[in-house]
Amino acid sequence: MNPVIHFELPAEKRERMADFYKEAFGWQIQPLGPEMGNYVVVTTVESDKNGRPVKTGAINGGFYPKSEEMPAQYPSIVIGVDNIKEHTEKIIKAGGQMLGEPMEIPGVGWYVSFIDTEGNRISILQPLML
Repeated sequence: MNPVIHFELPAEKRERMADFYKEAFGWQIQPLGPEMGNYVVVTTVESDKNGRPVKTGAINGGFYPKSEEMPAQYPSIVIGVDNIKEHTEKIIKAGGQMLGEPMEIPGVGWYVSFIDTEGNRISILQPLML
C-alpha cells in the first residue's frame, strides 16, 4: 500500500492562514520564497532530521497560494509512491486524470496532482528517500 504522507490546503493570504494554525494548534510554520512557489511548509508533529513524523500515522503538510490558473483548489492529500511514472500510468488506467506532468521539487522529490474518478484533487509524491 502507498501511505498518505502529506496534506495541502489552499490559502488566499498565507500569513493569515499560517498565523491561524500556529495560534490555534501550535503548528510550526516555514514560509518558502518565490523559487518554491511561495509554499508554506507546516509541521504538525515532532519530526526527525529528514522532516518525517516520528509518531506512526502522523503527517505534516503545507499551504499553497490560491491561483486562478490552478484547478480544484481544495484541501487535499498527498500519497507517497516509490515510482511516480509507474503510478501515473496506474492512475490513468484506473480512470483518473493527470493535472500536468510530474515536476521536481528541489530537495524533496517528484510531485504531480490528479483528479480521481469522483472529482477530488489528490497528489502523489516520489520522495527522494521513502
